[in-house]
Amino acid sequence: MRNTYEPTPQSVYKDYRAGLDFNNGIELYRNVETNENFFIGKQWEGVKSNGLPTPVFNFLKRVVLFSVANVSTDNLKLHAENMPSTGERDPHTMEVLTDIINDQFANIFEMNNIGSCVREFARNAAVDADGCTYTYFDPDADIGQTAKGAIRTEVLQNTQVTFGNPNCRDVQSQPFIIIDRRMLVEDAIDRAIANDVSESDAESMIQADDKENLSDSNLDRLGGGKVTVLLRLWRDKKTGTIHGYECTKDCVVREDWDLGIKLYPVTWMNWDYVQDCYHGQAMITGLIPNQIFVNKLFAMSMISLMTLAYPKVVFDRTRIVKWDNRVGAAIGVNGSVENVSKIVDPATISPQIAQFIDLAVSYTQKFLGASDVALGDTRPDNTSAIIALQRAAATPMELTKQNLLQSVEDLGRIYMEFMGEYYGTRFVQIANPYDTDKLVISFDFSILKKLPFQIKLDVGNSSYWSEIASQQTLDNLLMNKRISTVEYLKRLPAGSITDRESLIKIMQQTQTLPDGTIPDSPLLGGAGAEQPPSPDSGIPVVGGRGNHELQRKINETGTVPQAM
Repeated sequence: MRNTYEPTPQSVYKDYRAGLDFNNGIELYRNVETNENFFIGKQWEGVKSNGLPTPVFNFLKRVVLFSVANVSTDNLKLHAENMPSTGERDPHTMEVLTDIINDQFANIFEMNNIGSCVREFARNAAVDADGCTYTYFDPDADIGQTAKGAIRTEVLQNTQVTFGNPNCRDVQSQPFIIIDRRMLVEDAIDRAIANDVSESDAESMIQADDKENLSDSNLDRLGGGKVTVLLRLWRDKKTGTIHGYECTKDCVVREDWDLGIKLYPVTWMNWDYVQDCYHGQAMITGLIPNQIFVNKLFAMSMISLMTLAYPKVVFDRTRIVKWDNRVGAAIGVNGSVENVSKIVDPATISPQIAQFIDLAVSYTQKFLGASDVALGDTRPDNTSAIIALQRAAATPMELTKQNLLQSVEDLGRIYMEFMGEYYGTRFVQIANPYDTDKLVISFDFSILKKLPFQIKLDVGNSSYWSEIASQQTLDNLLMNKRISTVEYLKRLPAGSITDRESLIKIMQQTQTLPDGTIPDSPLLGGAGAEQPPSPDSGIPVVGGRGNHELQRKINETGTVPQAM
């Protein structure tokens, strides 16, 4: 077996340079910069207009945002299941263990705002060709109990990630992965000193540099001097776990350490695959010529309107010295007034220009699945038509959506690796079979490294119409007495009613007894409820505006005096 890899700043930088050369060979950095400019509306970069109009009608952004919204959804939920091979274990124990993992998934999703991360992930893939996330463990995060540390996930740009084998897009089969970050020099020095690097070496060897894949180096210097910090991840051949090594071009920031996990903490998704390359094809790349065509047609139409759209007056200077444009002003003419002046009609713009602009925009949107129906520019007759049209419009993006969901599943497997390695013993909540309140127990997460689990992704439809349909179905079941009130409350869409759990608990405690009587309950009118006053007890009357003397007597006696 080959010797274990021993990294140095020079060897890591050599691998990093090889990745830069590959990316430059496929013009990745130029394409990403162009795509970002066109997406945000800077579509005349580098063009010398010489004072001519430079209109921007950015229909690309609407198409991209529609596609991203179509494939991404906030209603994501990871669900873990024990593998069939673990069936010989106690089913109840495995069920409790599965519930604990699923609760942790929900907490991680909430703490990292995964819904927003998924949208940014999909947006980067559509505009830049690739989406990437990086996950790490923050040991100093306070989680409200004795144990500290939390799992963090952040979205990276595809220009920050270099694969060891650039001809393969599979993350877990890579020989190594390098992630580059731009840090302030002071922060990089502090990071190195915190990882046992001598202060003198850190201050002398960590110096500001220029980012090699950025065309405008002046932009990179804004905010202070920065340095490129490289994180190299690779799989140890003996243990099978992932190792990390952090450095700059000349100085170690953190020596080789074992992450303890067996999966690269990176997820990767191409918007569209390119054979024999780990970078994909961006959605916006092939649409840029269409956007340029529309902008040029509008620009030339504007020039024509500005120069030729208004009528011009031609007059005989031998008979009129100066033309007067004032309203109602008299113009003196020597001789006959016939053939003194003439109005020249402006040239008309061909109507085909407007037709071609409309065709370019509509066909671009249509071929990408963003038709008028999908974008909401039509008026369906009923709810069924809306749902049918939505499903038909979403069909072209189904493959991309499945790729996105697969990336989130991969993220869940990475989370389980981190939980088993770093969580240790923590307090968790489990269901109490004898009460609605949950039990708090101490749980050792290292057991996850011994038990195999399956991960599947449950994706709910967050459509407005699906929530209405669900609530209408529940209403019908409750009115027909097919389900109980508690079951109805449990299945209401999220946000339909406030403090639902407390209401369910009260309803469960106030069920009808076997003998048909209602137990003591302030809500259902039992013995503990406040009884209404009887007719003979007198009704308290509060005085207000009106006959003050009569009101004072009512307040004093509590009764209405007899008429005199």
